[in-house]
Amino acid sequence: MTSAAPRLIPRETLFGNPHKASGTISPDGKRIAYLAPDDGVLNVWVAPLDAGGAAGPGRPVTKDRGRGIRMYFWAEDKRSLCYLQDKGGDENWRLFQVDAETGAERDLTPFQDTQAQVIGTDPNFPDEVLVALNLRDKRVHDVYRISLKTGGAVLEVENPGDVVGWLADTGFQVRCAKAAKPDGGWELRVRDGAGSPWRAFQTWGPDDHGGAHAFTPDGRGLYIETSADSDTTRLWEVPLDGGPGKLIAHRDDVDVGAVLFHPRRYHLQAIGFEAERLSWQVMDPDIAADFAALADAAEGDFQIVSRDDADRFWMVLYNFDRRPASFYLYDRRTKKATHLFTTRPKLEGAPLAAMKPVTIRARDGLALRAYLTLPAGPAAKRLPLVLNVHGGPWARDIWGYHPEAQWLANRGYACLQVNYRGSLGFGKRFLHAGDREWGAKMQDDLTDAVEWAVREQLADPKRVAIFGASYGGYAALAGAAFTPALYACAVDVVGPSSIATLIRSIPPYWQPLRRLFDLRVGNVDTELDFLNSRSPLFKAHQINIPVLIAQGANDPRVKQAESEMIVEALRAKGKAVEYLLFPDEGHGFARPENRLKFYAHAEAFLAKHLGGRCE
Repeated sequence: MTSAAPRLIPRETLFGNPHKASGTISPDGKRIAYLAPDDGVLNVWVAPLDAGGAAGPGRPVTKDRGRGIRMYFWAEDKRSLCYLQDKGGDENWRLFQVDAETGAERDLTPFQDTQAQVIGTDPNFPDEVLVALNLRDKRVHDVYRISLKTGGAVLEVENPGDVVGWLADTGFQVRCAKAAKPDGGWELRVRDGAGSPWRAFQTWGPDDHGGAHAFTPDGRGLYIETSADSDTTRLWEVPLDGGPGKLIAHRDDVDVGAVLFHPRRYHLQAIGFEAERLSWQVMDPDIAADFAALADAAEGDFQIVSRDDADRFWMVLYNFDRRPASFYLYDRRTKKATHLFTTRPKLEGAPLAAMKPVTIRARDGLALRAYLTLPAGPAAKRLPLVLNVHGGPWARDIWGYHPEAQWLANRGYACLQVNYRGSLGFGKRFLHAGDREWGAKMQDDLTDAVEWAVREQLADPKRVAIFGASYGGYAALAGAAFTPALYACAVDVVGPSSIATLIRSIPPYWQPLRRLFDLRVGNVDTELDFLNSRSPLFKAHQINIPVLIAQGANDPRVKQAESEMIVEALRAKGKAVEYLLFPDEGHGFARPENRLKFYAHAEAFLAKHLGGRCE
């Protein structure tokens, strides 16, 4: 490395616990809550707000001493905070209630091996929360109405066996359900009231997708996102009586993204679209000046996280590429956004690198949107490259602060993140271009991205690594097995090595989505040879590059066996493989000590095989 290389940013600063994160405002506007470490473990803290919106000192109100809390929300009773927690990463989430004033805590779903999914809260029903539980049948979630006063749970709706999502109306009644059809399509069902029969309202075939965002304020219609009659999704307002729908918003280049509704009056206010960066289409003129003020307040992409009952104060999250994410409190009266906290203040002023959107052409001409992060400082050519593959695969990479991209760039690597075919958000043609292409055209897109970086003289062809988690971990193993000459090494985190065993061992509550795997990946009952041909486990003998594999022992999605099968196969052939097993983790590493251990190993591994810097 040259003397111009930026100073090393400690791994603890990048991957340790944040200083503060996930800020929200209480419904009465008198307090904020956020996540912050307490005795080294992320917990929920509460701080007072004065009449002008200035925050006072905070104090922890939860006492988690394990994996830390990552998901929480204010209840509408203005006093309770609710949070979800599992055990060791098993994803059997339980819902807890804590009194923000006294700290008294209650387990609202004290059921073993049961997963809680929060359906919603409503300001007009402040003492209730709707929660879906797979208590009766592990394969499906029924809806319960839980009292925040007594902790009692009453069955609201029983799942007929195919429903994968529920939606309450503006009267806080569950009146919409999304069901998986046997052909791989979807059906939207509605009913007129709590005691009324369900009826089919909208249907989609397996090539289309859609769903309901919310009921209209009067409860007589739905805001529906659908790709029917379009490549990218459109947002419609559709009356429940069968009348004609009204097209609200659509873009040809990208699907509908985040949709913002007024939390008290329920009407549509803004729609987000995210091609390269997040942009907003404001639908409600009452907030046009507010969005203009927020766009001017900071250079990053922003989103509204929460609002008080009076709709005076908004909690706003700004996402940047060369700065850590920051939370602001926006006052609609003054049109001013006040900085509350930065998630990682030690990164302020650090030599972070810019994330640049780029477009790469695949060999068949398909346009792949990607993000390139190069080391800060003078431009350099023929750098070692880490291809960082997102998971899902039905997800996508976005612009902004990305700790792995910054870590890699700081260590001297070019980091390339590609939205390969099959990624979500770019229309149905792009999504379905990835059908049955695991290890084939989806992998070719990654190969084409590396070759693009080499042609652009960004990457040294002899120093390229493939790195990823979940599906990205599969892609790392597939790269090592199917195109070993392209890479110098591979890093796989919780990635499947055998597609067949992955599908056969999915959690029971994924069973309604099983047909989705049949169509988009392959049918494990009728196409075993095909799936095995796309599985790195059966090509392990072709792997001749060093591999680092990391796994959580409690992972319910990609079981421990997925990693251990290929580790055993590689070791039996005398191949170079390092294996890290974390006994108290699941599908990813929540505990900071485990994250830091993994990234220390990964950093040394990449430095050894690519020549980058090491802390």
